[in-house]
Amino acid sequence: MNVTKADIVDKIASETGLTKLETKAVVDGFLLSIIDSLSNGHRIELRGFGVFSVKSRKPRMARNPRTGDPVPLEERFIPAFKVSSEFQEKVHDKLRGEPVKTDSTIV
Repeated sequence: MNVTKADIVDKIASETGLTKLETKAVVDGFLLSIIDSLSNGHRIELRGFGVFSVKSRKPRMARNPRTGDPVPLEERFIPAFKVSSEFQEKVHDKLRGEPVKTDSTIV
């Protein structure tokens, strides 16, 4: 099952007592601030969650698979996410059926 932004908004709204409209504004603002920070070349570190950064890919020559003609690709900047060890451990433990250690500071 996939989780959508609407599902996240519903869960946060029910747990905080905020309206769905207020919660959606907060979630949208959070996501837009991540996009804005990355597009300005900043690195975002969320302790216990992970790190968002931008990685560059060097220019290179690729090939069109249909014709075999060379296609030049320019340098590209790709958003990347590296999960924290705590986050990774919780997912691993939960999926293996082991008891998950809870920390009230991490949702």
